[in-house]
Amino acid sequence: MKLTKLTLAMLTALMASASFEAAAIDLYVDTTTEQLFAKPGPGRVLMGSFEKTGSAPTANNAIAASTAIELKAIREDLAVKTKDLADKTKEIKSLSEQAAVAAKPDAVKVSLKDGLKFETNDGNFTTEIHGRVQVDSQENVNQQLHNSFLTPGGTPAALDNSVGLRRARLSMEGTIYKNADYKLEYDFTRGTTIAGGITDAWARYNFSKPLSVKIGSFKEPLTLEDTTSDIQTSFIERSMAVNAFVDNLNVFKVGIGANYSAERWLVATGLQTQGPGSFNSTTLLDSPSANNQSATGNTQWELNGRIAGTPWMASPTQLVHVGGWGSYTSVNNNLNGNGTVGNGGVAFGSALGSNMDRTAVLTTGNLSSTAVGGNIATAYNRFGAETAVVLGPFSAQAEFLQTNVSGNGYSNNALTGYYGYMTYFLTGESRNYVTRTGAFDRVKPKHNVDMNGGMGAWELLAGFDELNLRSGDKINGGVADLGKLGVNWYFNPRIRLMTNYVHVFNINSTGVTNNTTTPAFNNAKLDMVESRVQLDW
Repeated sequence: MKLTKLTLAMLTALMASASFEAAAIDLYVDTTTEQLFAKPGPGRVLMGSFEKTGSAPTANNAIAASTAIELKAIREDLAVKTKDLADKTKEIKSLSEQAAVAAKPDAVKVSLKDGLKFETNDGNFTTEIHGRVQVDSQENVNQQLHNSFLTPGGTPAALDNSVGLRRARLSMEGTIYKNADYKLEYDFTRGTTIAGGITDAWARYNFSKPLSVKIGSFKEPLTLEDTTSDIQTSFIERSMAVNAFVDNLNVFKVGIGANYSAERWLVATGLQTQGPGSFNSTTLLDSPSANNQSATGNTQWELNGRIAGTPWMASPTQLVHVGGWGSYTSVNNNLNGNGTVGNGGVAFGSALGSNMDRTAVLTTGNLSSTAVGGNIATAYNRFGAETAVVLGPFSAQAEFLQTNVSGNGYSNNALTGYYGYMTYFLTGESRNYVTRTGAFDRVKPKHNVDMNGGMGAWELLAGFDELNLRSGDKINGGVADLGKLGVNWYFNPRIRLMTNYVHVFNINSTGVTNNTTTPAFNNAKLDMVESRVQLDW
């Protein structure tokens, strides 16, 4: 039953208008017509008994009282809504102020999509923080050596089993007014001084999309395997020839470089120098001072160049890559007054595919002799040819490298090396080739490892590797060749587990006299199992 406010008011007036003398009166309401009755009847409901308490108010007074109650309720409701409106107004004002700040050109946006990235709204400035950690292990499962030869320390020559950090790097890179970019990277496992840990430290200006020029410390533009970042290489360690002729001479050097990268080919050049100070040496070599500059200045300069492209490219996963590179380097020799070498020179050496005990089993020793009348290397030329093919999940890669040494007692004495390997993705992925760098980049699994059945990407590898550091009777650093098998498991694009099996087929160090370590490995039988857990962001 529903009664209108007017009916209630009239009801109140009628009740108040009832006989003043009556002690009480029962009132009934018809549920259909809403009429009031003093007696019961069909369809009538007792509303109650009412008594006279004072002078009867008029009907107008009753209506006024009802209206006052209604107005009070309206006012209370309006007060609540007014407060809500004020709160909403403040909230809108706050959001508007925040939006105005965020809309400013210099406002910064933060992204975690590919590492930690800061970017202004106008895109003029960006900064990205990246890093990598590689935890390696090496187990020498078979090592049959000639322990009658002793190392300079007086202990039998042997490779050690070990676990440790292979690389631990932190880098910052970004752009300045869109056309310029930069990179600064530090490796906490490299060198013993602050300067020794610096790898990349350069600034670059991009005149156009294909043409750029950079200055600072950066990698020499040499070889396909070395241009491919160490977090993207197929095997745990690069080939012996690449290590001996490029990496172990300190691949990061100071200078100026230019790149021109078209749609399917590129040219990269660099005029670079070895920085002064002992931090530029490599601890791989028996004579680390052979790759040092003195503290007096830069006397070792080099001119490098590489050209590469894809003569056939049906798609990013169907292509053929070819390339070539060359380098001329003047050797730093600090001579004494009598013409002998005080320090400086150059040495080429490499480990036998090992990743933790990286003893330079093959090494030429310093090619600039300190003896009176000894040979002095004054320059060396490096060059090579590279190729790769990608056919979906299958890929193959190979390179040939050669270094010619010239100087007093040398006449373009040639040192050579080569490698080749094949890979196959069991889960259907493909190696990721980047035309701008002419190298391989990050592999992205079709299904990351997860709790819903994701397996990640699985890759099988097999390769062969040879290094010859012997040239006539002038240079003898030994010869070795080895085979490698590998399995790579990509949890996702940023986490990878690697396992390699390395078998050394042959080590020939007959006639090596520049050290005692190399002869100890002559005709040795070596088998190694290597592993790596890698994370980068």
